[in-house]
Amino acid sequence: MDRSSGNCLAASTLLASLANGPDSQGGCLLDQDGYHRIEDEPLASKQTTAEAQPKTLAANDPDDRKAQLKNIGGSQSDHWNNTLANQAMHALWMKNSDQETRDKLLSATLAALVGIAPKDELEGMMAAQLIAAHNAAMECYRRAMIDEQTFEGRRENLAQANKLSRTYATLLEALNRHRGKGQQKVTVEHVHVHAGGQAVVGVVATPAGQGPGGGDQAKIRGTTPCKADCPCT
Repeated sequence: MDRSSGNCLAASTLLASLANGPDSQGGCLLDQDGYHRIEDEPLASKQTTAEAQPKTLAANDPDDRKAQLKNIGGSQSDHWNNTLANQAMHALWMKNSDQETRDKLLSATLAALVGIAPKDELEGMMAAQLIAAHNAAMECYRRAMIDEQTFEGRRENLAQANKLSRTYATLLEALNRHRGKGQQKVTVEHVHVHAGGQAVVGVVATPAGQGPGGGDQAKIRGTTPCKADCPCT
């Protein structure tokens, strides 16, 4: 199985595991062949006893670091990539949505993560939060436009949408800054002027047709006599 096929299979399995929406319990852990459902246990069964043995977790498990889902979460760890995808999809508002709509929303969320293409874990977190902020803002805008909405309700929803939109813009700026975009390039040039001379640096307007090329020409000229070796003349 090639990498692209593995990614498609993993993404499809992840989508199927969450088809019941964000209210479903448990999570899923993907591998090449499918997923294993991890159901939430009752609170009573999680009580620590004196006989309980500590569990060792591998932080660098070779079986986990296959990066089959790196295009989703940006990490070599598919546990991380899977967790991030779950978090992004559970942040969707899907109440009263039918099964077909849920599937489309989940697929769209995965497509958005792939489209943002996080390169590391930090970019993965920002990508998931960008999607969550966008979805939350759009939901607030939608609620503000409900016909039966009160003036206070519309004002509150628009205020929340405005905050979420600002958060989105801040996250996007942080992502671009992390990727090295948006940096200003400053060029510093040195101009040497000898004693007794003055220099003009910039574009000096001259009448059309004068000078070798005619029109505006950039000049650096001394306004007082310079020494014989002065480069200004």
